Amino acid sequence: MKRFTTILLLIGFVVCATAQPRVIHIWHGTPVYKDDVTLTAYVPDHPNGTAVIVCPGGSYHWLDLNTEGYDVAKRLNEHSITAFVLKYRVAGIAAFVTHYRVLGGGNRFPHMLQDLQRSIELVRANASCYNINPSKIGVIGFSAGGHMALMAAVFGQDDYLAQLGINSTVSLAPDFIAPIYPVVSMVDPCTHGRSRRGIMGENKVGDQQLRTILSMELQASKIKCPVFLVNCVDDPIVDYHNSVLMDQALTACNVPHLYLQFKTGGHGFGATPLKTSPEAATWFTSFLEWINTSKMTY
Repeated sequence: MKRFTTILLLIGFVVCATAQPRVIHIWHGTPVYKDDVTLTAYVPDHPNGTAVIVCPGGSYHWLDLNTEGYDVAKRLNEHSITAFVLKYRVAGIAAFVTHYRVLGGGNRFPHMLQDLQRSIELVRANASCYNINPSKIGVIGFSAGGHMALMAAVFGQDDYLAQLGINSTVSLAPDFIAPIYPVVSMVDPCTHGRSRRGIMGENKVGDQQLRTILSMELQASKIKCPVFLVNCVDDPIVDYHNSVLMDQALTACNVPHLYLQFKTGGHGFGATPLKTSPEAATWFTSFLEWINTSKMTY
């Protein structure tokens, strides 16, 4: 255990001393042998102390690392926000095509959540090295990545790293989250079936208990941080009612949040204005205003 902590700190030191962006192999030095799970650090010239871990979408089968990852990080850098793009574990294209996983089950819950909790751990443990305020570390996610952001908050008090033999010495909970056109429910008729199959696996997709656990609207009372929620009514991929359900649940549970619903804008646009409608493109400016006001801190 002591060895894991030492390596964690060394990773932070090497990354901070190197020009950005820098790819961090988050599981090096641990019992998890997943070299393809990475965190790419984008550090601005003049960090303002806020850090955001970016989770691209892709139905839990693939990742849109460009539009919903690297491009988002670059825009955040333009506003002095330090960004980390997470390449987390997903089912894969083969599982999408064949509806079959490799022997042993392949990637499924809680693997992707462990990737995110490990990332939060690394960023928070090395906050001073990056000139980050350890109390201003958030998660922004798109589509299935939005579900990831919600899980980070819902399971923030549950240490999924402990079962891997990793002793976390910092909080694994985000200080704020921003689910953008997110997948939310695993039980409602508006469920995005492909994402549900991706995170649960073919042989577990009918497990009603797991569906309930992974339905974020049913777990809203566990969220202890502010939420910035965005979607578009004309979303052709993820039914917009997912976000409506989340907004209603957050309201019922008195969770501080801001919900922006746009009539047009579609899906999959990330932070790229030209890939959405003029009205939906304003979400990024609203997000910047939100994280820079006292309204976010409750």
